[in-house]
Amino acid sequence: MSHKSPLREDKTCLNCNHVVANRFCPNCGQENTESRKTFYHLFVHFFEDLTHYENAFWKTIKNLLLRPASLTKEYLSGKRLSYLAPIRLYIFISFVTFFLISLLPSDIEEEIKAEEAKTEKKQSKTTSVGLLKIKESEVKEDSVDVSPQELKLKSLLNEGKLSKKEYDTLLDYTQKSEDKQKVDFAFGGKTYKSIKQMDSLQKFGKDKLNPVSYWLARKLMKVSQKKENDEIIPAFIESFKHNIPKALFVYMPLFAFLLWLFHDKKKWYYFDHGIFTLHYFSFMLLIILISTFLIRFIYLFGENGVTETIDFILNLIIPIWFIFYFYRASKNFYQGTRITSFIKSSLLLFLNTILMFFVLLFFIIYSFITIH
Repeated sequence: MSHKSPLREDKTCLNCNHVVANRFCPNCGQENTESRKTFYHLFVHFFEDLTHYENAFWKTIKNLLLRPASLTKEYLSGKRLSYLAPIRLYIFISFVTFFLISLLPSDIEEEIKAEEAKTEKKQSKTTSVGLLKIKESEVKEDSVDVSPQELKLKSLLNEGKLSKKEYDTLLDYTQKSEDKQKVDFAFGGKTYKSIKQMDSLQKFGKDKLNPVSYWLARKLMKVSQKKENDEIIPAFIESFKHNIPKALFVYMPLFAFLLWLFHDKKKWYYFDHGIFTLHYFSFMLLIILISTFLIRFIYLFGENGVTETIDFILNLIIPIWFIFYFYRASKNFYQGTRITSFIKSSLLLFLNTILMFFVLLFFIIYSFITIH
């Protein structure tokens, strides 16, 4: 049951000052109701709006998943109030997908954490418990050439917590570990010990890098110096996750442009291809979100042959579904024959795969050099 707000006694529209004979202003369309409403009216209107949004949302999702191109056809035919607008739908699904997935640790991050746990376990066998618990604030750094680890060992020796033999053994182990971590930065067949050396060779050396290579090498070396080796990969993954929505958003106009090239330009406008693209990308993001959480849910029952088989099957089915869905959507929307739709869909998917590869490659490089 709809609860309408009471009409204002003043028949002058608050928005455009036009005379309002009925409920809605004939000039601007604003409802001429009391602007100050009770909490009851606010609650009822909120509930009605929410119910309408949910009905439109679930109807949109149902058609998006099960009826390829039906949303695009409905939208372009003018039936728009029953469904979410294409841009709103894409932004909503994109935000939910990348926000929720970002909360889940990736497989690579889990492997790194497991490897770090193994390394810490090995190191605990060769170092004393007191060494691991000592706080760096308790160590007096009396030499800039001595590493913090060596200073900790020296402090423990002075306090009598380590014997001279234990000190020498641990010191030798620490120095060897630090030597292994000191790796020269390599780029373009050349190695550099520091950014200062790179700048000097670029300025005074004979064999210089070109400006683009020098800029990229300098950025990469800054990243490697700021972070330890075991920190770079997780930081890169995190940066890349944040840049995937940008990559998809940048690529959508190219996707729509290829559709425009392959179809009748008199019958279809670029705008039509843009709506088709928004719906197709929304579908892909939604499937990625559903499949990600489904796989995570399956692995809650343990990692075994059954769960790994289901994981493999899902990862095999999803790309096939993307391809089949695109073919069905193209055939339903552009009304081509099966053979024509198959040929065009195959060529479009092939070209888009190549172009998407270069776009993602650009964002991979961009993600790496923007790691903070």
